[in-house]
Amino acid sequence: MDDGDHGTAVRAWLRDIEVFAGPLPEFEPEQAPADPTTLFMSWLSEAVRDGLRDPHAMTLSTVDEAGDPDARVLILKGVDAGGWQFAGHGFSPKGRQLAVHSRAALTFYWPEHGRQVRLRGAVVPGSAEDNAADFLSRSATARAESLLGRQSQYLADTTERDEALEKSLAQVRSEPALVDAAWTLYTLAPTEVEFWQAARNRVHTRLRYERAEQGWERFRLWS
Repeated sequence: MDDGDHGTAVRAWLRDIEVFAGPLPEFEPEQAPADPTTLFMSWLSEAVRDGLRDPHAMTLSTVDEAGDPDARVLILKGVDAGGWQFAGHGFSPKGRQLAVHSRAALTFYWPEHGRQVRLRGAVVPGSAEDNAADFLSRSATARAESLLGRQSQYLADTTERDEALEKSLAQVRSEPALVDAAWTLYTLAPTEVEFWQAARNRVHTRLRYERAEQGWERFRLWS
């Protein structure tokens, strides 16, 4: 099979993969709450209730110094009136990118429910107290790895890594209150939040919240 035939076969194979196979929840935008946080927590709670795997996992999208996009999956740390929270090392790629371009996007996807939530807005770092509290809530191994400050650097020797991690772990155990000053709890304060509900007939339902001076405005979107 030549490359052209292979590409055709792959496209046909992908098209044959079934999506939205199970029963999907109902979504009536006219009954949506005034604040997107309330709707988001409702959808997240339903995902947890129905046993969906890693329901609090999300994709964080940023851009680097050259404007090239970057993305990775993180765990949601919290949601409050200030926004959606996630954490990371200030010297990691995402930390450096957010220091230059302090705007980002978050994407949640619950395939069993055919639901997606997209947010974008400004990102602000937490206070020293909040950063420390989040850092100390992590496992000892996670704290030890963070203190090394080597995330995303080239790894030439796994033995060197293991030895460095063991040394750092010993320090964490002897100093349980030790905090990595570069660890940061970020909050994304969205200017837009879009809720997407899939339908088997492909006439999907989309509702976007846009922040205005007096609060949130809601708009239906074409699927």
